[in-house]
Amino acid sequence: MKRRDIFKTSLAAAGSLAANPLWAQQGGMGMGMGMGGMRAQPAARQPVDPEPQVNDIEKYPKCNYCGMDRNRFHHSRMLLHYSDGLAEGVCSLRCAATSLTINVGRGTKAIWVGDNASPAEIKPLIDAEKASFLVGSSIRGVMTRRSKVAYGTAEAAEGSRVANGGEVFDFDKALLAAFADIAESVAVSRKAREERIKRAQEKQDK
Repeated sequence: MKRRDIFKTSLAAAGSLAANPLWAQQGGMGMGMGMGGMRAQPAARQPVDPEPQVNDIEKYPKCNYCGMDRNRFHHSRMLLHYSDGLAEGVCSLRCAATSLTINVGRGTKAIWVGDNASPAEIKPLIDAEKASFLVGSSIRGVMTRRSKVAYGTAEAAEGSRVANGGEVFDFDKALLAAFADIAESVAVSRKAREERIKRAQEKQDK
């Protein structure tokens, strides 16, 4: 499936996410933190940087979509470099999916992600489109219940799968999984809101 088709399918499944940018905060990292409670906005214009991946945490310390500390979440952080020079640092694949949706009219020069195959204290960035993603393992997720962890080699991803469960996906399949999780969280949020309104109305009618 072409990436543009992924965006179209995912937008429909999420109930036109771009037109409904507020998602319900569920609370608890790895248990729905950042399911919402943040306003998805196009990235603010910044000076063009031909090498945004160099010292990316210093340049982009906070995720543009949820405000999370990218140094703390260096292992899951991502960096998107668009064809018009715009660079955007985010904390996770979930927020990268938001960025790619909001900026769907822009092409991408590069997309980077933290390499969990590296033993470095701060995970180095690697080409996300060449990474292997372990999806749905027992490893705690960032901004999602279903974790998505990137590795620089298929061997490292497979070794983690054996130890932690889950499935190994390429970037496009992992991105599709992120969109599916967004759609699920939107549905859960809508249902919870409807239940709150119903209970409030019943209490008022008594």
